[in-house]
Amino acid sequence: MKRREFLQSGLALTGGLLTAAPRHALAASTAEAPAEFPAGFLWGSATAAYQVEGAAREDGRGESVWDRFSHTPGKTKNGDTGDVACDTYHRYREDVALMKKMNMKTCRFSIAWPRIQPVGTGAVNMKGVDYYKRFIDELHQAGIRPFPTLYHWDLPQPLEDAGGWPNRDTAGRFEDYVDLVMQHLGDRAGQWAIFNEPKTFTGVGYWAGRHAPGKTDPLNFVKATHTVNLAQGMAFRVIKSHQPNAQVGGAFDVSMMMPATESEADRAAAERWTKFQNLWFLYPPLRGHYPEGVLQADRQNELLGFKDGDEKIMRAPLDFVGLNYYSRFTVSDAPEGNGVPGLNTKALWADGPHEKTDLGWDIWPEGFYEILKVMTKETGGLPIEITESGCAYNTGPDDQGRVHDKKRIAYLDAICASCRAPSRTACRCAPITAGA
Repeated sequence: MKRREFLQSGLALTGGLLTAAPRHALAASTAEAPAEFPAGFLWGSATAAYQVEGAAREDGRGESVWDRFSHTPGKTKNGDTGDVACDTYHRYREDVALMKKMNMKTCRFSIAWPRIQPVGTGAVNMKGVDYYKRFIDELHQAGIRPFPTLYHWDLPQPLEDAGGWPNRDTAGRFEDYVDLVMQHLGDRAGQWAIFNEPKTFTGVGYWAGRHAPGKTDPLNFVKATHTVNLAQGMAFRVIKSHQPNAQVGGAFDVSMMMPATESEADRAAAERWTKFQNLWFLYPPLRGHYPEGVLQADRQNELLGFKDGDEKIMRAPLDFVGLNYYSRFTVSDAPEGNGVPGLNTKALWADGPHEKTDLGWDIWPEGFYEILKVMTKETGGLPIEITESGCAYNTGPDDQGRVHDKKRIAYLDAICASCRAPSRTACRCAPITAGA
């Protein structure tokens, strides 16, 4: 089946939910929406520039860490790259037309840093700016909310060569990049996400090594988390300086952390992992400090590269919190350590007794409701928008080119049901966006 035929089937996207304050109340996306969905109901899509744009060497775009990583033999399945991807750079009008036909009302997409600043510093690349102007204008004309993400993992390779996110100077380079974006595109969108999944691009990129840039240094990884938190606060202020009324937040991937056993040690380990995975990039902007009891206390500032005044730089009164939900962790105590001083955990992603996706991820719809409760409490009642949720299956087209996507439909039904059970009528949830 051709890409657009698959999308046209209306089954290529997953779904998400919103807990909204009144200022986030949005018009219903379809007259056919079930009565159970509140007025804030929206369906939409979420993508990353490197996943969809292609045109990797066109119109002045520079090399990113994902270009370098995907072109390194053995790093991706079948040696696949994003050189062409979905070719959205050339075919964005077709994509937006498909979104409109599917009655989507919101589109989260990312702006590629190397398309705006090819080497991560210096002057703006106006051909890159012009592409995003055309794309955003097309969304507006289709009645679809543009929801840009400023960073979805595509660090310009020259900045990685200079030390990447573990290098504190990268926060300043990111601030400059955000300033350029806001100068040229700031008036075209009312809601901005600063980072997508900071714990993933730091942890999987600099600690586990499975994502770009493919590093496996736990101490540099810890420094990277602090640089990102500094950059988050700096970017927030830049955005507000250009557009004071903009709604600014981020997309944070969160999971329920389940102790492997009922032992006190495993329960404590699950609590440490919760703080490190779910709260490490939220406490600094909202509270000005890191969660306690995660890193070795007498070495925390050294490990982070923390300097006097950093607590003020990190602070950012976010307008909303975006959450990405997929699965769960099973966590056990690891007295032998895991490379991060003081953390002492062993965590298995998506390990559990439930049905699995084709990636082996645990399907646990009830966890969606549980994590909403946890994060609502931790974020002080800020509006929460589910910026991604879904399940990965390798279901392909049949002989007639049709995708019978029953498993994803069942997943969405179960997610929605987890929040509208009779005992949960106080939960103000409404589906809104999708992770593609």
